[in-house]
Amino acid sequence: MPKIHAAACAHTGTHLEKYSRVLNAVEINSTFYRPHQPKTFERWAATTPEDFRFIVKLAKSITHEAKLVRTGALLSTFFDNIRPLGEKLGPILIQLPPKLAFDSGIVREFLETVRELHTGPLVVEPRHASWFTLPVDRLLREFEVARAMADPPAGSPAAAEPGGWSGLRYFRLHGSPRKYWSAYEPAALESLAARLREHPGNTWVIFDNTAQNHAFADALTLRSIL
Repeated sequence: MPKIHAAACAHTGTHLEKYSRVLNAVEINSTFYRPHQPKTFERWAATTPEDFRFIVKLAKSITHEAKLVRTGALLSTFFDNIRPLGEKLGPILIQLPPKLAFDSGIVREFLETVRELHTGPLVVEPRHASWFTLPVDRLLREFEVARAMADPPAGSPAAAEPGGWSGLRYFRLHGSPRKYWSAYEPAALESLAARLREHPGNTWVIFDNTAQNHAFADALTLRSIL
């Protein structure tokens, strides 16, 4: 049976103690918008179970404003900021702008810089068609970066399956048919559970359909099915 982290996306640590009793990870989205005080991360780490993990979304100043170009100082500041999470830190999520096309030179330099600063798991969620090619997958594997599965898929139908480095599989479910708003039907969650059972390994499933608070319930349902 694969090691599966079922989680919901969250903007803050609200109700974290209660949440962490029933799920084993959370995707922190607020780091995309701003850094946090070290004491905030320290508190989150201290008030969650030993095996609980925090997925942290990379800052938009790096992905959306700098567009991955010459981001060494920004990356250093980001990783210093989240350091208080310690061993509770899970994957770093690198969500890219829909209009950001793949440029091999820029991406290679960016990943080289990231890997100088951080050896932990990395996941990229591209949303431009140019990212869904075999050469891109080869480059991601070189740096041990997983490509997220996204539902609904963005940029290419290939986004419906995980890609890149196979040592980590990351499923990011935004809600369907209405993105961010819709809950998943029981049949869809049963189908997802069957997919997860087919591929043993390090698997993370994050529900981002938070507009009407469906993410938490869907993550709980999936966990109960599994």
